Amino acid sequence: MQSPGRSAALLGLLFGLAGMSTSAVTVTLPELAGDLHITASTAAWMISGYTVALAVATPAHGRIADMIGIRLPLTVGIGAMALGALVAALAPSFPVLLVARVVQGLGAAAVPVLATALVSARWSGTDQGTALGRIAGVAATLGSLGPLVGGGLEALGGWRWAVALPVLGALAIPPLWRVSPAGGTGERIDGLGAALVALAASGMVLLIQSPSSGVVTAAVGATLLVIGAPLLALRVRTRPHGFLPREIVTNTTVLRNAFAAAAVPASWFALLLGVPLAAASWGWTPFATGTLLVPSAVIGFVSPAIARTLLDRIGARRSIALACPTAIVALLVAAAGALAQAPALLVVAVMLVSAAFGVGQPAMISSVGSAVAAGQRGVALGIATLLFLTGASVGAALVGGLAGTIGVPGALCVLVALPLAGLTVLLAGGPDRVAAEPAPA
Repeated sequence: MQSPGRSAALLGLLFGLAGMSTSAVTVTLPELAGDLHITASTAAWMISGYTVALAVATPAHGRIADMIGIRLPLTVGIGAMALGALVAALAPSFPVLLVARVVQGLGAAAVPVLATALVSARWSGTDQGTALGRIAGVAATLGSLGPLVGGGLEALGGWRWAVALPVLGALAIPPLWRVSPAGGTGERIDGLGAALVALAASGMVLLIQSPSSGVVTAAVGATLLVIGAPLLALRVRTRPHGFLPREIVTNTTVLRNAFAAAAVPASWFALLLGVPLAAASWGWTPFATGTLLVPSAVIGFVSPAIARTLLDRIGARRSIALACPTAIVALLVAAAGALAQAPALLVVAVMLVSAAFGVGQPAMISSVGSAVAAGQRGVALGIATLLFLTGASVGAALVGGLAGTIGVPGALCVLVALPLAGLTVLLAGGPDRVAAEPAPA
């Protein structure tokens, strides 16, 4: 079997580009708003629109991959991500930009879930741990460099260059096409179930985004969630093998480990937003702020080896349990750094949270992939990744919404509750479920 090295690096690159669609663009919002003659709050919708589309479409990509194989959905997703980024970079007006960003998010949603599904399908044991660790490491490195790259591109050529970064993802399509499985279960997709998942997930993400987006966003999100959640629950009961299989949504291992792991991207995205906010209050430029996050990129290079070692020695669940307190320490150190105006503490905090992400994300994938049968792995990873990405939305939204009222240090201290809750859930839960593999013919 082919080594996962090259494929894992490409998947990590795609994962990183999807993350940089937020981290690299955030620092360019002031110039973007001025160029398109809109307010800063309106410009922020290009971040929210992308995040909502990314989270909502994730389960759909996983379920479609179960049915028709990974190859076509992954290719279409990467293509849509690249096309959306290109149109956004060339957009003559903000409405065109926003629509392009939504398309980009819908395509980028294929990357996290199908990348992990591809690794689970093609490799096992040590090779799987190596691949998952490399993906997380490359993604964490690019995510940490996002503000620096975005600030640098803005200084050299303007915000459009930063927005166009994900176009590079199209280069990964040919090599990934060759290694991606093309066969699935052949089932027909449950269209109504997919629509209800999108409705409920949209409501949840919009409600989470509302602290930084306003009352109208909160009202729309609450309405969608109140309508969509009960109808989705009814659909799962009446069609247990539909788009959202009952066996997956009642799998305590999938839900518990995904919920706990979601606290890690919540902390990571909180710092990706909180650190620039703190530095901007000191009068730092976007490029100078980006330099604070460069040392954390070193963690991205070493995290694959760390993740592989931990998964082999202590297992996925304990690795997540280790990532949660690491995230707690990172948030507290960052809060202290923002309060004391100590850049060195912010550097240490981002390095710690990068280490937590580099371990927590592959550990979640490993635990979820082991807890379900191969035919349901795509949708299980889709649901877990939805929770994982929702955690990222929570972190960014809470910092954005609370920083103006209680300050960045206070917002980061509030966020400590998330990894603390994740650690509590892990420690209080029962043993992880492991799916039985079919006997060889």
